[in-house]
Amino acid sequence: MHIVRMTADSGVWLPLQSEMDGIKNTKPPLVFWEGIASTSWGSDWTLFALRWPSLVYTGLTAFFLFLAVARFSANRKTGLLAALVWLSFFATYRYGRPFLTDPPEVFWISLPFFALLYWGKAAFNSKLLFPTLAGFSIGMALLAKSFAYVVPACFALSLFYWRWRNWSIPKLIVLDAYKVIVIALLALGVFALWFVLDPFPQEIWKEFVVGENASKFDARSSHYLLDLVRGGDSLWMLLLTTLANAGLFILVLISALVQCWRQRRFLSFEETLLLLLILAFFIVFSLPSQRSGRYLLPVMPAFAALIALYWDRLPLWGFRFALLLQLILLAALTWVGSNLQLSDFLGKPGLWDYSYAHWIMIGASLLLVLLGLFYRAHTKTIALAGCFLCYCALNSSLSPLEGSLGRYDQSTVQVIKAQDVWVPCDYRAKDEEYRLLLPGAKLHGYLAKDAGELGMLTSAYPLVAVQSPIGLEPTLCDSCKI
Repeated sequence: MHIVRMTADSGVWLPLQSEMDGIKNTKPPLVFWEGIASTSWGSDWTLFALRWPSLVYTGLTAFFLFLAVARFSANRKTGLLAALVWLSFFATYRYGRPFLTDPPEVFWISLPFFALLYWGKAAFNSKLLFPTLAGFSIGMALLAKSFAYVVPACFALSLFYWRWRNWSIPKLIVLDAYKVIVIALLALGVFALWFVLDPFPQEIWKEFVVGENASKFDARSSHYLLDLVRGGDSLWMLLLTTLANAGLFILVLISALVQCWRQRRFLSFEETLLLLLILAFFIVFSLPSQRSGRYLLPVMPAFAALIALYWDRLPLWGFRFALLLQLILLAALTWVGSNLQLSDFLGKPGLWDYSYAHWIMIGASLLLVLLGLFYRAHTKTIALAGCFLCYCALNSSLSPLEGSLGRYDQSTVQVIKAQDVWVPCDYRAKDEEYRLLLPGAKLHGYLAKDAGELGMLTSAYPLVAVQSPIGLEPTLCDSCKI
């Protein structure tokens, strides 16, 4: 957000701008350009304006996943199921809505693989058209996230072509190797436009190529090989966090992979391709010392497709576990929400208040989840619906913060317009979030750990946002004013 705002204020697309040294080129420019366009060069600085491109990308990914699976499975219901399962994953809910690089990355990387699954022979045998379009698509993904994604994408495409040639390496080399090379060169060519168009390419090399990418191969704690098998960046954590991207459906995903293993001798051509896509990304992203399931977000649609293909054959225990998690989550939201509504929050009864619609939705969700636990015939369908109900319940439970509880009153906003205000910041440019709450103010960040040090803050800054425990009036100096 900070880079989008600063670049928009400069009036030019490049170079990217920032008030802080060393973070101007931490990400390629595509997502920042999208933010500039969606906010009309910063004039419409709202959360919706920043987020709607991410929602469009997520919707398009789900739509093309539906088309691909419906085509090769010859069943629209299976295609729709694949799209809904992917949308139900917690990773989609978490990363598919905010202003992040993940939605465009997932869309542009997935597109060539969806095309191969949809058109099959025509796409595999295409000598120029498909490689050209695939190179452009992957290049857009690189321009959104990182040039490093050309490696897993082209590795996966090589495996796809290898399987298409019935595992014949000579045929792969003679007939398809040049296609992968063309795709890689075109993709890197699209990414290289950043260096060509930016007047300071040496800064991109220093901050992005060396600082953001090459450093990911440095040992995180002790030794590269030791980090591979132990600690928070180990291979096992990569596997766990990848599976955890499914959220409430984690055991459903595991049961689908178990079914794939049991049916490994009878896998269809498309099922093999989906597994090869997952394997390629997992192998490549196990090599850097910094490992995270977030790097494997582009293969989550493939996981969703496998779940949809095996839906009728999956055991109920994975779905019942999902329903149990949903029941716990809904019960916790009910308990917390009811206590907040009945309490004198901040000394004012009724301040934290829910509408009747909220409690009706929570009650209906609880009843539906309980029904799914005991009604075998609809366990799977209700478990899928329950994921969306939980997300709706979570959003609804936080809805009081969308009102006066989570906003500064208009008189405060008007008073501090065009004035310098210091706000707590626990990460680089995290204070930008306050700009949505205090439009027009000139914001500066200070260390969030000092937010409770009222004496120090009020003596250092003329206008400062401080934090105090709920229900306790902050103790200020005689000349200080809230």
